[in-house]
Amino acid sequence: MVNSRPALYTCTVAHVRTAPRRYALRHRTYMWLIDPDAPPSLPRPLRPLARFDARDHFGGTGPTIRAGLEAFLAERGVDLGGGPVVMLAHARVLGHVFNPLTLYWCRHRDGSPACVVAEVHNTYGERHCYLLELDERHRASVDKEFYVSPFFPVDGRYRMRLPEPGERLDLTVRLERAGGRPFTATLRGERRPATTPGVLRAALRNPLSTLAVSAGIRFHGIRLFLHGLPVQPRPRHLTQDGVK
Repeated sequence: MVNSRPALYTCTVAHVRTAPRRYALRHRTYMWLIDPDAPPSLPRPLRPLARFDARDHFGGTGPTIRAGLEAFLAERGVDLGGGPVVMLAHARVLGHVFNPLTLYWCRHRDGSPACVVAEVHNTYGERHCYLLELDERHRASVDKEFYVSPFFPVDGRYRMRLPEPGERLDLTVRLERAGGRPFTATLRGERRPATTPGVLRAALRNPLSTLAVSAGIRFHGIRLFLHGLPVQPRPRHLTQDGVK
């Protein structure tokens, strides 16, 4: 059965580019695993350290994150029947949030796996969601449809391994294009209880965590540009039904 109790994951994110130029980066952060039906309610003094707002996900207009998810799924003929969902994401910290990737593991009412939704945000304020069906080895593949990095065009295919987090977090996303795999991202982490001391430790070790994520993306983008990587034109963003 799904463990829907809120949890924290202390994580290491790694990106490796192999083309058109090799470049690697690693940074540490922390993420939350929550039930979007019942986001954690922290003691009042800690609430600025972890908020989960419907406006930050999907169309941004639903009353709850779960409502936004269900609207997205309904547009694609998926009905969970009230089944459980767990969501891996950064929380809004001191008023700021940026989620390069939010994942939703969705199950039917009887607990059987239904799908995974991968919600991707870019630094231009745009969102795109991929509806995934995992195989028995927790793998899925999908055509790239969304402009993320300014150094890759919108082509190729993602290969993902997305096992539902347990005591450990172990996720991989690879981009495949003609001639190879120019980009691989991994997310590794360990589960920690979302207690008041745990939240405080995570916030002190990674202050302004979501601001650091968005700033880091821009910093490394500038470095790649200065190394001579050509910027690919950004196509007009076509809004999906149920997504901003």
